[in-house]
Amino acid sequence: MVRPLPRLIQDAPVEALDFVVIVVFNVVFVGLVALALWPLGMMPLAARLAKAYAVLWGAVSFAHTALNMIQSILRVNIYDHPDAFVYSNIAVGVLLLPGWSAFAALAAREFSGGASFWVAALLYFVGFLASFVAWKVVCTFYRGHLYQLINLPVALVSFVLFALWPAAGRALYGWFFGLF
Repeated sequence: MVRPLPRLIQDAPVEALDFVVIVVFNVVFVGLVALALWPLGMMPLAARLAKAYAVLWGAVSFAHTALNMIQSILRVNIYDHPDAFVYSNIAVGVLLLPGWSAFAALAAREFSGGASFWVAALLYFVGFLASFVAWKVVCTFYRGHLYQLINLPVALVSFVLFALWPAAGRALYGWFFGLF
C-alpha cells in the first residue's frame, strides 16, 4: 500500500527525519559551494569538501557505533552513570570537530594563496560555514542540547584558531590530511 508523503513523514521517527534533512543540507551546501566557486576556477575545493564530508560522516558513524559498544560493555548509560555517559558523548565531538575545522582552515588557506582579498575572504567564509555544517553532522548523532551547545563553539572557534594559526592545524592534524 502506498501512503502519501505527509503520512510517511508523520510516521517516521524524528531522528530518521533529522538524518535525512542533514544529509540533504550537506549535499545542498556542497552544491552551492561548487556553484559559488565555479566562476573563480576553484571547483577542486568543492570536490575536496565533498570527499572530506564523506570521511566525516564515516568517522562520526564509526565513533558513534564504537562508543555505543563500549558504553554497552561497560554498562554506562544515562540512568546509571550519567556523568560518564554525557562526557564520553561530548568527547566525540570535541575530538572530531577540531580536526574538521583544521581541514577547512588549511584548505581555505591553500586555495586562497595568491588570490585577491575578496576571493580569500569568500574562501575563508566557505570554510567557516563548512565547520558549521560539520557541527550539524555531529548533531545528527548527538542530538542533546548540551552536546550541541558545547560542540558549536568547538567547531567555529577551532576554525578561527586554525585559520589564524595554520601551523597548529598542520602539526596536530597534518598526518591525517596526508592520507588523502
